[in-house]
Amino acid sequence: MNIRVVLVDDEPLARSRLRKFLALEGDVEIVGECENGPAAVECIEEQHPDVIFLDMQMPEMNGLEVIRALPEELQPEVIFVTAHEEHAVEAFAVRAMDYLLKPFTRVRLQEAVRRARQRLQNSPRRPAPPFPAPEPRPPWLSRFAVKEGNQTLFIRTQDVDYIEAAANYVVLCTANGNHVLRETLRNLEADLSPELFLRISRSVIVNLHRIKAIRSSPAGEWQVVLEDGRDFLMTRGLKEIQTRLQYAASQTGN
Repeated sequence: MNIRVVLVDDEPLARSRLRKFLALEGDVEIVGECENGPAAVECIEEQHPDVIFLDMQMPEMNGLEVIRALPEELQPEVIFVTAHEEHAVEAFAVRAMDYLLKPFTRVRLQEAVRRARQRLQNSPRRPAPPFPAPEPRPPWLSRFAVKEGNQTLFIRTQDVDYIEAAANYVVLCTANGNHVLRETLRNLEADLSPELFLRISRSVIVNLHRIKAIRSSPAGEWQVVLEDGRDFLMTRGLKEIQTRLQYAASQTGN
């Protein structure tokens, strides 16, 4: 099934860039385009899209006001697309799935679409009108069920320091030891709360509350340093990670 998408941006060139990149994704169907907030609310209520690509600053209503104007049962997955990085904390507070900073690359957009695709595969699909809205999306994963020998261990997500890919398995690394789970990192990422976990590279997801520092290497690359001293090469943008860390800290009062 196609991913039904609405584009919301007051800049025609920005919508054109999104349209061009999304046309290269075989399962994406653009069902509406809007240039202001009120039109976006009306379109979303009529079309029931799976995902909206939403600008933050627009005439009459900004992106956050658009989300707040929608009934909870009609709220799609939201990917903010904006030139204003200072609103990222507010965006994740309304459970945005991703936050793309202009100008973004096709690779960065593909990553956002991939996350949307995974999320929708693991959630009830939003039917096209005039059918009723689906049940609310399932909650984020709170515990990992890991089979070890003749028992199943339940590991709380907040107790995991980082998660590392190992072919078709992942390794859950905690202060009390490591646990192997038969799952791919890509599939697991879609079930993890963005308030707690962040994928910093192709093979590593870290607990945001375990990050002690971000430092540059002699080669000019950025590394994430955990509280236990472990460090990992970071391929995500520095500004994005700093924003996510700021938001995580605001939720714990640290």
